[in-house]
Amino acid sequence: MILALPARAKLNLSLLVTGRRPDGYHEVDTVLQAIDLHDLLEAEPAGETSLEVVGEAPPDAENLVLKAHAALEDASGHRLPTRFRLHKRIPPGAGLGGGSSDAAAALRLAASLHGLKVDPALAAGLGADVPFFLCGGAARATGRGEHLRPCAPGGPWFAVAWPGFGLSTADVYRRWDEAGGEGENQLLRAALQVEPRLAAFAEALGPGWRMTGSGSAFFTARATQAEAEADRRSAPQQVWCVTARAVGAWG
Repeated sequence: MILALPARAKLNLSLLVTGRRPDGYHEVDTVLQAIDLHDLLEAEPAGETSLEVVGEAPPDAENLVLKAHAALEDASGHRLPTRFRLHKRIPPGAGLGGGSSDAAAALRLAASLHGLKVDPALAAGLGADVPFFLCGGAARATGRGEHLRPCAPGGPWFAVAWPGFGLSTADVYRRWDEAGGEGENQLLRAALQVEPRLAAFAEALGPGWRMTGSGSAFFTARATQAEAEADRRSAPQQVWCVTARAVGAWG
């Protein structure tokens, strides 16, 4: 039996970094929106756990699919041998949450295959955005991102532009810390200092585009598909025209 789930990207429709915690993580207040752009993760029972990737993704030792699976095994106290196949479409280091969404999909698939339930606390231990991706839709997230309240969806249409390179979330937050937490609350100023090429990309996009997360992707919200398509055609580099996912991340 092979099961499959779309692992959807997200946008930070707003993002306020409110401070740094004693454990080194940051407190945020952000509105998250799942969108149609997605990876696809397949899973089936197997003799040994493995991961095959189609597209660009971190190596096995760093891949959140296998980290999520290992965490579920630890929590259950049992081996859960599973063969995963990941089809990557969400670019890495884009602020679109691809790795976290893959992790949430891995938890859901492995739990379904092996008759388990997923503890939200387990998801939070894998990354700040992973609890959101267990639910999807639209939510206001606080704390590290693990405290979620459903909210009205944004959009309904977005154009999402990617400059062709990623940014390290850790590097962007480190630069934000070094600046004393001052500047753009969307982390834009810190991202521009980490990667100067981003400035030219943002300028080429023009007004009305916002960075998602810690970058490097930008987005603009539109009322109609035609408006989002017009943004897609006029923007540089790779651009997707996508819809908001108002009900769940998995449909």
